[in-house]
Amino acid sequence: MGRQVAIASAGFSEHASKRSDVSMPELVNEAILDCLKNVPSVGIEDIDAFVNGNMPAFEGANIPELWMTDWMGARNKPLMRVTTGGTTGGSVAISGYYNVTAGIPGIDTVLAVAFEQQSIGTTSVGLASVAYGEISVLNSLGMSYEELTRLLSGGAAIGIASYQAANYMRRSKITEEDLARVVVQNRHNAAKTWWTHLKMPDLTIEQVLDTPYISFPLRYGMVCPASDGACAMLFTTEEKAKDMCDIPVYVNGVASVSHESAILGYDGSGAGQLDPSEQLGAMKSAELAFNQSGISFPRKEIDYAEVYAPFPNQELMWVERLGLFEENTASSMYESGVTALNGELPINCSGGVNSTNAIGASAMERPAEAALQIMGKASNQVPKTVHTAVGHGWGGIINLITMMVMSDEPARKFK
Repeated sequence: MGRQVAIASAGFSEHASKRSDVSMPELVNEAILDCLKNVPSVGIEDIDAFVNGNMPAFEGANIPELWMTDWMGARNKPLMRVTTGGTTGGSVAISGYYNVTAGIPGIDTVLAVAFEQQSIGTTSVGLASVAYGEISVLNSLGMSYEELTRLLSGGAAIGIASYQAANYMRRSKITEEDLARVVVQNRHNAAKTWWTHLKMPDLTIEQVLDTPYISFPLRYGMVCPASDGACAMLFTTEEKAKDMCDIPVYVNGVASVSHESAILGYDGSGAGQLDPSEQLGAMKSAELAFNQSGISFPRKEIDYAEVYAPFPNQELMWVERLGLFEENTASSMYESGVTALNGELPINCSGGVNSTNAIGASAMERPAEAALQIMGKASNQVPKTVHTAVGHGWGGIINLITMMVMSDEPARKFK
């Protein structure tokens, strides 16, 4: 095993549909400054290395880490770039962890930064740029254009998510009202979190259900926004974290698992296309991370969870697949208040991705917010003491899962 790693701080920029008041480097700098203000003894000169990531095709701005180096404080220091689709932020955070735990000489403190400024580009064109490359390769391998047309007719994120939602609704017997309830809880929580995008303190289930369908069963009022924003996390050794902050947050388990390789149609590959709500990758990532952390009963041992859910069916699905609730019981947990701010197991008190989605940053904001809950420094802080929390992300074609398990005590037992 490598060194025990701790999170000393986390920070955010303000998120909105258009942060036209700042450039991309300035947006990133906002999150870094917010992160460092919580550790006054740490200056940018104390950072040994940096990890950076976003979805560059969405902005049409390539290798931004090179031309925003000074705004990150990374000049003449090791810098790693990571991009893994929707899980980019989660992968950046896990990379920050590995840079510290590896024990590389001279690298004890690492600043991980993830961001997206989608308003300066076109997300659809960015996604298409990936598809065009796949089309040319698959066609050269003998797949006909007719087959490719069917393969690419899933309707991007909303098409995939609606297919997943329909499967999950069928197996769990939930209703559209159950989906709307998740949305309302998230938007109410976002209204109490300073950096979030969609703040709707008065939103009702009826209002959500009164919006038109985009793709059944998902309605306009159920889907996440496209946000501009950034997030930063400070990873360091156990010993240094104790000098930097009052409550170090120990990273006791990480995992990154990909299962099915395609989900868009029968011309693709992978078992997941038959039931995209099965999510074996999520269950495996949870198993790996919990085993590293010495967690045997997630439902009893975890105090708080941030899960990556742009769509409400996914939030219900993830909390089951990650072992936080029994199969097909999540909707009743939301209805009874178990997942609320003052509930037994609060979920997404930041408002989650359903309220704020700066894609490159979203999967980092989950462990970042979970860490702040342990520190007692979250905007929408839960009333009970949080000892152990999880931050989850997904991306790719709903097939890549990241997990980070954190606690106010270091893990001493690993399986």
